[in-house]
Amino acid sequence: MNKKTTQKRIIEDKSVDFVPESERHGKSHSLFTLWFCTNIAPLAVVSGAIATESFHLDVISALTAIITGHLFGGIFLGLTSAQGPKVGIPQMVQSRAQFGRYGSLLVISFTTVIYLGFFISNISLSGKLINNVIPDINVRSSTILGAMLATIIGIIGYRFIHRINKFGAWVMGAAMITGLVLMLSHPLPENFWLRGGFSLAGWFGTFCIGAVWQISFSPYTSDYSRYLPASTGIARPFWATYLGACGGTILAFVFGMIAVNIAPDSDAMVSVRHATGWLGPVLMILFLINIICHNSMNLYGAVLSLITAAHTFFPQRSPGVITRLIVSVVVLSMSIIVALETSKHFVAFFINLILALISVLTPWIVINLLDFYVINKQRYNVSAIFSPDGGCYGLLNLKTMFVYFIGILVQIPFVENAFFQGPYANIIPGIDLSWVISLVITSVIYPVFARRTRHSYSKVFQKIT
Repeated sequence: MNKKTTQKRIIEDKSVDFVPESERHGKSHSLFTLWFCTNIAPLAVVSGAIATESFHLDVISALTAIITGHLFGGIFLGLTSAQGPKVGIPQMVQSRAQFGRYGSLLVISFTTVIYLGFFISNISLSGKLINNVIPDINVRSSTILGAMLATIIGIIGYRFIHRINKFGAWVMGAAMITGLVLMLSHPLPENFWLRGGFSLAGWFGTFCIGAVWQISFSPYTSDYSRYLPASTGIARPFWATYLGACGGTILAFVFGMIAVNIAPDSDAMVSVRHATGWLGPVLMILFLINIICHNSMNLYGAVLSLITAAHTFFPQRSPGVITRLIVSVVVLSMSIIVALETSKHFVAFFINLILALISVLTPWIVINLLDFYVINKQRYNVSAIFSPDGGCYGLLNLKTMFVYFIGILVQIPFVENAFFQGPYANIIPGIDLSWVISLVITSVIYPVFARRTRHSYSKVFQKIT
């Protein structure tokens, strides 16, 4: 395809199909700005405040837990992102290589729920923010407006999302750093450093929030790196994603944590507004824009996941821009209805749901990373992934499914969330250790079960190379 034609195209014409080398473009540093800007969001600011408000840590303990948690979780995020240039397909399509063509539907269904939940939650939040900034627009109209703006960005697609975040990274980064300087340049409250204290439960709880935050993005990271040239390699997209995601979220978490220690309030965003003085109203506007831009990624991911699920049963069809447009409009319409009908309770419900769904994401990400980097040595047969019969990967990989369910089941005794509490959930009171258990167990057993499959794959690669 002519590169000039690709450059002039406004709306992305790809959906879930492979991106050929002739259509690859961009540099790895675009991943830094994308993930840096994406993670400077109100939810990240509010989450950072939990370290001192809910876990009652002192500032230094909170700071070390926030940084360590994100640096740990960011490893998984960076490794999934680095797969994009190598494979050239969305993350959920790539799951067929591990679970089989039909087996991947299980993971796709879970991630679709997460995407849709994030999208609905954020259009509810954006509606409230628009109403706060422009009171003449009621919450109902504001919700619809925020949803439509995010959808337009998501429909335009990959290139536009990257460009917006490239600009936004500088603006949001500068605003947050200026806000930190303003907060710390004034006399601090007498109990600023002494408020709270260290506790193992509080420190580990904050660590887990940071780690899980990063891991939760993993199902769609390669969606935003798949257009990079294959020559980009692994290291550059890994470090760009890792530093961008960790840098943005650490900045936002620390920002919220410091704000509530300077101007305590039950609402962390109110604390931010009070603690930053004249910059407060400006930050609210920037957060509003950030939510809309970030939410376009949730819509984009949800649409790709839904198309991937449908494409599983209709492999002869090649979905393009029209399909993505239609699915986007359907998702928009249904999400607005849910957001308007459940706006008072949905966000709180969804946050609890996300914490519960981490139990199904943890074994998936372990399987995904071990399979790509260890078992198959960064090589997949893309033609087989799109083959109606699953090619060398089959329709249902029972070994992988077995390991996946084991990774879920071992968590049950240790789970502690709003929906269920296991018998051993209180080993560390108030802390959900289940995902850590799954991380270790799945890492140990998957290579054992995948070893024999690896040999059959290697024979296929010998034939095609």
